[in-house]
Amino acid sequence: MSDAAILAEDLVKTFGGKVRALEGVSLRVEPGTVLGLLGPNGAGKTTVVNILTTLLRPDSGRAEVAGIDVLSHPAAVRRSIGLAGQFAAVDDVLTGAENLTLVGRLNHLSTAQARTRGAELLGRFGLAEAGDRAAKTYSGGMRRRLDLAAALVARPPVLFLDEPTTGLDPRSRIELWEVIEDLVREGTTLLLTTQYLEEADRLADRITVVDHGRVIAEGTSTELKARMGGAVIEVRMADAEEAHAVHRALAGVGDGDLSLQGEVVQVPATDGTAALSEVVRRLDAAHLTARGLQLREPSLDDVFLALTGHGAEADAAAPGDEAGDEPAAPGTHDTLVNQSNGGRG
Repeated sequence: MSDAAILAEDLVKTFGGKVRALEGVSLRVEPGTVLGLLGPNGAGKTTVVNILTTLLRPDSGRAEVAGIDVLSHPAAVRRSIGLAGQFAAVDDVLTGAENLTLVGRLNHLSTAQARTRGAELLGRFGLAEAGDRAAKTYSGGMRRRLDLAAALVARPPVLFLDEPTTGLDPRSRIELWEVIEDLVREGTTLLLTTQYLEEADRLADRITVVDHGRVIAEGTSTELKARMGGAVIEVRMADAEEAHAVHRALAGVGDGDLSLQGEVVQVPATDGTAALSEVVRRLDAAHLTARGLQLREPSLDDVFLALTGHGAEADAAAPGDEAGDEPAAPGTHDTLVNQSNGGRG
């Protein structure tokens, strides 16, 4: 038995005998910390979560959650975890309070205990005034908070959040981040999948990047950024055609491969000031006028781009099941709750 809160070793999963969703993924999450699991659509993030939460069995490899083997004792794992998936799994007909009471009863709380716990969570998540309203009247942000509250009814020591803020407006996203930060301060261990780089930068103690079913990088946000080697010069042009011209004009500038994203060219440079002077000189010689020119420290988005070959924004714009992952059944969260109460393991 490991002392890690979450441990995965060499997980392999194939769908339909053809699609290799995972090809030997390993990760470790220490108690009371947050692991950010990053990767483009189809990278295998949701498959990892589904295996660790007992919703899928791997073809090979092993995993433990809260010191319990996921394959040998799935029911015990379910009693130790909370899960909030990509889509809020709440009953629209029931009120917020009734949703939480139902989850409490499924977790073997008495009716009185379930109602008390539900009221406590409604207050904590800013939903007390809406507790007697049907969930179908809730905004997207309110539904997300209710879904997270449902995952916490049984006070699980380990929590899995699969892209919890997808589709939320910026204000609702920040409010949910604050709730998550409070949970971690209280000792909850969290595995968070996300395509929002700002989210991982803010919340994660360590980050694992997966692509095509493999781990391609891991470390703290600072460690991953340090791999970029220095500053980044960003040249923004009027259109993609001009950006291509800039990409050609700046060949050889800086200390690494230039990247081209739409109308933006990025130049990695250890000595940012000297490289910036050379960029300006070459733009002038080529009679190219930039709409924007910026020298900045590398971001997590730069790391993601360098590792996967593209930015995260395009993937984040199309939320849903990952290509190559087994589609999640409707009401996955509810299924997990029911299974944790004597259902089939």
